[in-house]
Amino acid sequence: MNSDNFPFKEELKSTTINTGLNIILTTDEDDSRPVYISGNFNNWRTQDKEFMMEKIGSSSYHYKFPNDFDYPDELLYKFTKGDWSDVEINNEGNRTENRSTFLHTGIQEEHVARWRKNWLPFKQNYLPQVLLISDEFEIPQLNKTRKIWALLPHDYDNSSESYPVMYLQDAQNLFNESAEFGNWEIDKKLAVMSEYKIGKIIIIAIEHADEDRIKEYNVGKTILGKGEGKKYIRFVRDTLKPFIDSNFRTKKEQEFTGIGGSSMGGLVSIFSGLQNPDVFGRLMIFSPSLWVVPEIKISSKKATVADTKIYLYGGGQESQTMVSDMKSFKQKLISSTFIKENTKINLSINPKGKHNETYWSDEFPKAIEWLFFQSK
Repeated sequence: MNSDNFPFKEELKSTTINTGLNIILTTDEDDSRPVYISGNFNNWRTQDKEFMMEKIGSSSYHYKFPNDFDYPDELLYKFTKGDWSDVEINNEGNRTENRSTFLHTGIQEEHVARWRKNWLPFKQNYLPQVLLISDEFEIPQLNKTRKIWALLPHDYDNSSESYPVMYLQDAQNLFNESAEFGNWEIDKKLAVMSEYKIGKIIIIAIEHADEDRIKEYNVGKTILGKGEGKKYIRFVRDTLKPFIDSNFRTKKEQEFTGIGGSSMGGLVSIFSGLQNPDVFGRLMIFSPSLWVVPEIKISSKKATVADTKIYLYGGGQESQTMVSDMKSFKQKLISSTFIKENTKINLSINPKGKHNETYWSDEFPKAIEWLFFQSK
């Protein structure tokens, strides 16, 4: 316990010890980000402002539960810097078990050695199985072939479970250590999510078409000319998804099927969802190239089904219009007949975010968790 906490602790003992539970936290690593408590009392939400701790010293924090707080029989909790990517870990970088107490009054003293950073480090034994489905998977709609990968939960072979599926564009940049501009490290992020029991999912990674990438992801006639995106979308819907559902243990329904990508890959994923709301119920849209379609039309002929979730992400340092384009697109979605009342849209803006794999990597597990494994 840091010395600068002692006067505060003595004051707590004399004034509040019988009026609710007080938690005092010290940490060896500190920065300007706030610290939150999440637990079985708030559905483990990591950035719940009601449970943000008060900073009382250079590396110490305090939280007092309200006098009328409805305690569970056993209070379970962890400390985070606002996200599971920045949760507490021990000195060796390992996951800590849930903290617990049966106290409803008094002082509970806790200590955090380190904070996880950007979901890392990860455990090798939780890494997904990476399976090359084919290096020449036929795309009859485009008269081409393509490499396609499946990332299966680490214990897929020892399980009888069925899993939700996310179809992702630009496989070359998702987990390839030798990718020219870095990669999303989705294999490592899935390992941490599995270790923390956040949820398990099958990722289908589709490699892009190299020099024809933009043409293939361009839907209809746009600023970039006439694209082949409609054919590509039909490939994913009519050829690839049926193959995956036939050969892997998948949850086939709309609410368990997602599609996503970044930049032009994000744009083609938008159109995949707009044109096929009955197939793709989870959209993960990172930094989409909305400038390609300035007057994007959201068709009133189709409407989302009951359980649709759309995760939008953009960075403040990507372009002058990225954030405004994302906000405008969200508003168009909300005001369109495509969206139903119970459709959920999450807009995440990182003011420091740039248009690259590092920032998409950080956002990936947050998006997957919200899309597939959070009820709220």
